[in-house]
Amino acid sequence: MSKKYDVIIIGGGVVGSAIARELSRHKIEVALFEKEEELAFGVSKSNSGIIHPGTQNPASSLKGKLCVKGNRLTRKIARELELDFKEVGELIVAFSEEELFRLGELKSEAEKLGVPRLKIVGHKWLEKNEPNLNRKAKAALFAPTAGIISPYRLVYGLSENAQKNGVEIHTSAKAVEIDGERGAFEVFTTDGLFESKYIINAAGLFADDVAEMAGVDTFRIKARKGEEFLLDKKWEDLTRHLLFPLPSEKTKGILVIRTADGNPMIGPTAKEIEDKRDLATTDEGFKEVLSGAQKLVPGINGSDIIAYFAGLRPASGDDFIVREEKEVPGFINVAGIQSPGLTAAPAIALMVVGILKKSGLLLKKKKVFQKHRPKKMHLFAIPPSETKKLIKKNAAYGDIVCRCEMVSKGEVSEAIASGARTLDGIKFRTRAQAGRCHGSFCTTRLMKILSEKTEKPLTEITKRGEGSEIIKKDRCDG
Repeated sequence: MSKKYDVIIIGGGVVGSAIARELSRHKIEVALFEKEEELAFGVSKSNSGIIHPGTQNPASSLKGKLCVKGNRLTRKIARELELDFKEVGELIVAFSEEELFRLGELKSEAEKLGVPRLKIVGHKWLEKNEPNLNRKAKAALFAPTAGIISPYRLVYGLSENAQKNGVEIHTSAKAVEIDGERGAFEVFTTDGLFESKYIINAAGLFADDVAEMAGVDTFRIKARKGEEFLLDKKWEDLTRHLLFPLPSEKTKGILVIRTADGNPMIGPTAKEIEDKRDLATTDEGFKEVLSGAQKLVPGINGSDIIAYFAGLRPASGDDFIVREEKEVPGFINVAGIQSPGLTAAPAIALMVVGILKKSGLLLKKKKVFQKHRPKKMHLFAIPPSETKKLIKKNAAYGDIVCRCEMVSKGEVSEAIASGARTLDGIKFRTRAQAGRCHGSFCTTRLMKILSEKTEKPLTEITKRGEGSEIIKKDRCDG
């Protein structure tokens, strides 16, 4: 017999997790399904972590409106879930008189959206406040409300809090068929059969495939690859703000990005590709990113890059798709959520709740909603005095597993208790393996801890799920 819910969410990235948490405020049965072994392993894993202010979207666009609202909501969510949000501000830099004119246009459009405290700053201001910026810069549009956050820890914070408030989370549960002919949806997954009155399709790159299962063929998702490159943490103070060139019609350009974890990042490229699983980096991408980043900050050197990676953004036209499909009542598409999707996620969640209410779902608020989550400890983010107190309470916080990022056994154990089941799951929660040595020192130790805590043999420990096993069984058996 299938289990019944009021709402099933397909897709466990930042948007699906934000919707799950918002729905968990109400007296309804909600389940979140993710095809990967852990949440945040799809589009969200490659997000740059920028909380955009709303300076680069048309005032008439849905994504622009949701971005500005999401920027405000993220601050509240970060406080409630004890997340590492930092308001650092952004600069969109102009190098010519023509570009300076375009800054004025961007400012005017952003002000229509309600982006606060915008101002155009000149050469002298830039020299004083962004000393490593290219001296040829004439001016910049300064948006102080831009911020940074860990995209992974945002997903885990939202989803853990949703689960605490009653949402069921199913991982390794890929939707393979949807039948909506009996007045309710039957969702066939690799984890079993489930039934629901409503389906929220937040499946990222594969949202068009999920929609097609339900009989909706109104859009297509194109994968837009972005190659990004991470710099050594010693360059944490390379910039004081997020640095942008003037945007084009399709992309915000090559950025110099501050991150919540300290390592500056440069990129991304923006190239539409056919293969939704192609995460390869290229020499061409490296050259394009390095050249673009050096135009903003000439002192950036290729030898300071410690990691190359690529992410895929789900592009579908010029705007987000957030709607109930008329031909399939109860089926709500949340698709084409590329940048600024991370920023907009909390606002998208509120919009989806509104659509459900309008569609007839009875949403009664719970008397008790547990909106807070205990702070997760990270040694790299606290002073030595606090570390000493932690070690006195639990000696495992003094047992350093990852030297590059100062990650202790206590943090790794806490990550596993919170749901990490893979090496990437541990990395995204704690940063173990994210330093210059890429896990050369800590991987074997992490595998042993994960094996002990999950009671799995070492041959079943994976990097990111089935097919990424670290130790081959035949080698062990021999």
